Amino acid sequence: MYRYVIKRVLLAILTVFIVAAVTFFGMHIIPGGPFNSEKAPSAEVKAVLEARHHLDKPVVEQFLIYLGNFLHGDLDVSLKTGRSISTVIGESFPISAKLGGSAVLLATVVGLVLGSIAALKRNSIIDRIIIFLTTLATAAPSFVFATILLYVFCIKLGWVPVWSPDDPHYVLPVLALAMYPMAYITRLTKTSMLDALGQDYVRTANAKGVSSAKVIFKHALRNAVIPVITYVGPMTAYTLTGSLVIEHIFTIGGLGDKFVSSITNRDYTMIMGTTIFLAIIMVTMNLITDLIYKVVDPRIKLD
Repeated sequence: MYRYVIKRVLLAILTVFIVAAVTFFGMHIIPGGPFNSEKAPSAEVKAVLEARHHLDKPVVEQFLIYLGNFLHGDLDVSLKTGRSISTVIGESFPISAKLGGSAVLLATVVGLVLGSIAALKRNSIIDRIIIFLTTLATAAPSFVFATILLYVFCIKLGWVPVWSPDDPHYVLPVLALAMYPMAYITRLTKTSMLDALGQDYVRTANAKGVSSAKVIFKHALRNAVIPVITYVGPMTAYTLTGSLVIEHIFTIGGLGDKFVSSITNRDYTMIMGTTIFLAIIMVTMNLITDLIYKVVDPRIKLD
């Protein structure tokens, strides 16, 4: 297992390097630059700024300089605000993590419960209602659902205040962010549960007179949850930091919002810092997911 972990860590480092290289060279291919705008500085000032941030050097040399600084823990400063990238991530990520973590917890718990109920009540009216609602949630884009929630509960009914840093209300953003993964987990759980309930070990347990609750939760659900874990791992990483549209609609100001703003402003250093940070979280969650497999089902071998 230790060899597997070491191999995965080395692969994760390679993955992050590839993501960083593709992002760096990709953003430099696009015409324009961080100092090109309607209120662009004079040619002299622009030359000084480019020299300060090594933008006057060849792209390959710029990448090597950035990589060397990154290996020393330096993510540089924003080309637009002059603030440290590490400071911006440190301030923004907790907001995104709280929003995403709550959404992941809600989606996983509700999805497992609804999926199990749909499997146990197969072809009943309850099953049909659950599948209809999950299909609707899967088909509707998250920004549409978020806009509807914001319009109805904030503007029309006034039940929930608009999100603000001084008085944050996470209810509506969490619901909007959790809706799609909750629906997907529900359908995935139902399919896996139906497959598990048809296995020989479940029939044997029922023949021995084992209680229905024990058969469901100890035998069937434990095996049915493995495909769910496969989805929840990467979904967690994406939800923690990838709620770009939701954060923008509710003006939350988390890391996702900063990432969108950096792309719009062509803020090279902010784009690189946030991209690498997101890539590290993604590969870390994938590794944790594989290790959880072993805990849930000891029969799984990690090679």
